[in-house]
Amino acid sequence: MFADRVLSGMRPTGSLHLGHYHGVLKNWVTLQQQYECLFFVADWHALTTHYDSPELIEQHTWDMIIDWLAAGVDPAQATLFIQSKVPSHAELYLLLSMITPLGWLERVPTYKDQQEKLTEKDLSTYGFLGYPLLQSADILIYRANLVPVGEDQAPHLEFTREISRRFNHIFGKEPGFEEKAELAIKKLGSKKSRLYSELRNLYQEQGDEGALEEAKSLLDEQQNLNMGDRERLFGYLEGKSRVILAEPETLLTQASRMPGLDGQKMSKSYNNTISLREDADSIRKKIRTMPTDPARVRRSDPGDPAKCPVWSFHSVYSNDEVRSWVQQGCKSAGIGCLECKQPVIDSILAELAPISERAKMYEEDPALVRNIVADGCEKANKLAEETMRDVREVMGLNYS
Repeated sequence: MFADRVLSGMRPTGSLHLGHYHGVLKNWVTLQQQYECLFFVADWHALTTHYDSPELIEQHTWDMIIDWLAAGVDPAQATLFIQSKVPSHAELYLLLSMITPLGWLERVPTYKDQQEKLTEKDLSTYGFLGYPLLQSADILIYRANLVPVGEDQAPHLEFTREISRRFNHIFGKEPGFEEKAELAIKKLGSKKSRLYSELRNLYQEQGDEGALEEAKSLLDEQQNLNMGDRERLFGYLEGKSRVILAEPETLLTQASRMPGLDGQKMSKSYNNTISLREDADSIRKKIRTMPTDPARVRRSDPGDPAKCPVWSFHSVYSNDEVRSWVQQGCKSAGIGCLECKQPVIDSILAELAPISERAKMYEEDPALVRNIVADGCEKANKLAEETMRDVREVMGLNYS
């Protein structure tokens, strides 16, 4: 219905580490070259679990944005903004809450799961219960049709799709909808009007999914339709209501293979991270003191790479030749653990060197970072307001 648009956000947790880089940022850098992308700091989401420590959010926000820019996220290709600087997120969140069944929120898989894991936090709050709906508002307000998520987050996106369908069903039923849709069809011109009607009939009468996709493509190509007519014609394909809030599609991303220094998932809570802007000496020390296969008590003891956390780093950073050298040398005790770790050290330092160099430019010029974000917030506000005008209109809130 709209041009392909990607939306993704991160909670402000401060300086980012290699897990973030391999799990999210490299994907963002690729996506920004293929689609219109909006990347945002989810500072309101941070409050759902850290409402008792808000003093950290501001500094964490700027640290994280610097890491985004240093990692290659390009403000000339993508829009970077802060969630709380676009108040319409909160407005849409509130309006969607009016139609969201309580049971829908309670059945989101991560609701009870997070309550059980984060036992040190009191998460019996409305904000925590409603955070999936805030996520939905984040996506729907930009009519973002592509959302990169891992498999564990797929239920959240399906929840957003359900909210979109419910909203369109309730508020898309405008008086005289069919008559307005038929008038909009005529604006396509005689040839395209006939094709649209044929494809619509094929889908509605025979369930032809190919016809539905072809009809959507036909509408996407039209430049002479206003937003209202576009919404009506998309809705008319499948039913009798306008499509005001577009359903997003999942862009499944591969789970990060970046392990922590102890072999667990890389996480600040495990104290096993390497930060993107960490100095070289600290990185060398961390890698050199990593645990290895317990069987290698002495240099002459053979080991098994599969039982060594360092091998997981080789899986990410080393080529086939180096991995073969590690396998053979470890199992025969032909190489020591420090020798084995050196190629990993070299590869990580080589990867982070340009990131650290770019970061210095932004660290030394905070005004540049703030200007980038201010520009992004301005653009995000304009896009959000386009959606909110339609939402207020159909909900009877467009007072003049």
